[in-house]
Amino acid sequence: MSSLPTVIVTVLFPFEHLFDRRTWRKAQLLVVGAILSPGKRTVSSALSILGIGQSGDFAVFHQVLNRARWQPLQLSRVLLLLLIGRLGSSTEPLVFGIDETVERRWGPKIAAKGRYRDPVRSTDDQVVMTPGLQWVSLMLLTRIGWAGRHWALPFLTALVPSNRYDWLKGRRHKRFTDYAQQMLDCLRRWLPDRDLVVVCDGGYAKRDFLLHCQSMSKPIVVITKLRKDASLYQPAPPRRPGQIGRPRVVGARLPSPTAVLDDPATPWTPCRATTSDGADLMIELTSGVALWYRGGYPSVHLRWVVVRHLEEPLGPHALLCTDIDADPLQIVQWYLLRWQVEVTFEELRAHLGMETQRQWSERAIARTTPALFGLFSLVTLAADVLIEQQGGIVPRTTAWYAKTNPTFADAIALVRRHIWAQQETFATSEPNSELIKLPRGTYRRMIETLAYAA
Repeated sequence: MSSLPTVIVTVLFPFEHLFDRRTWRKAQLLVVGAILSPGKRTVSSALSILGIGQSGDFAVFHQVLNRARWQPLQLSRVLLLLLIGRLGSSTEPLVFGIDETVERRWGPKIAAKGRYRDPVRSTDDQVVMTPGLQWVSLMLLTRIGWAGRHWALPFLTALVPSNRYDWLKGRRHKRFTDYAQQMLDCLRRWLPDRDLVVVCDGGYAKRDFLLHCQSMSKPIVVITKLRKDASLYQPAPPRRPGQIGRPRVVGARLPSPTAVLDDPATPWTPCRATTSDGADLMIELTSGVALWYRGGYPSVHLRWVVVRHLEEPLGPHALLCTDIDADPLQIVQWYLLRWQVEVTFEELRAHLGMETQRQWSERAIARTTPALFGLFSLVTLAADVLIEQQGGIVPRTTAWYAKTNPTFADAIALVRRHIWAQQETFATSEPNSELIKLPRGTYRRMIETLAYAA
């Protein structure tokens, strides 16, 4: 491929200054190859789809991931600013989702792997453990106009090494919430003046994590699930004149979320919430302000919200928000966006070949999976540019599946068609012709790709 597609040049241009000239050219080709490749996302498959699989200098492309000097953190910052500039809101608070996922990997040379609970194969009755790598990803939750719903767009992903790996390296093991805390520090440093909201699952309901976000110079609002048996208290009463003894830490005990749900006297407020795809959801909620306290641990000042009559599979929920002045219905609205993070994880496996990488080098492992996460956002940006130029997108439908809104599958298909339709590919075709002439080399690559597609 002698020239890069116009939309790829447009989307990738802001990253050029972060690479040297030789690495930059190879990185662009790997991005195009990763978009076009079906099945496995390896360097070899990317080179094959570009027609340079027989090139004798193939090893230099592997060096982009395992040896070349470039800073992934700076790439994440540029990607975030691109996403906000094109798809984010300039006035409303920016909403982010953070969650961890397990990349199933085997092999003795993958040093940082551990054994983790497989969330897909596990059930309430049986826990399935799988070997692999644990990743924490921070994503921008924003509404995509042409998709008719919110998407979760990854821009910063970090590897959480296993406890055994850290022990062999002689260093303190950090939990995934510790990495999430550092990622939010970066986010606040990159966006010092914006109001930020982060939604996450119950695994992030850790007092040290919540207190860290509250203690920032401009706090980040965190919304997550609250334990239904959480110990909630009123603030400590003021000391009386002349009172002796150690000051009280908390006040009177408040009912737990479970007690609130079971109490027939609880006042419920009926509300209408909107899901990420625009559907209405009738709920009832009640809320209050409390201190979440446990002996020996710091207390967290929060707003709790108990929600019931949510449609399955949500069921009754207890949520917490570190902003005590937040509107309870808005807290629920923000939390409903969290499901899009899980959708992105599934789309990455289905369309971008996550878990098909085969790197053994520690540096290559630490770079490749975050690059695939970022590729999801780059494809979305490229599709947005093309849709703006073409005036819309028509989702792929069948007689048995009437899809009304485009999905990521339609977005990546649009970008692929644009890449294949570059001038060098179809330059010999006559305008407005029913027949399309393909160069023989391009024809062979496409047929071979389709024939071996998984």
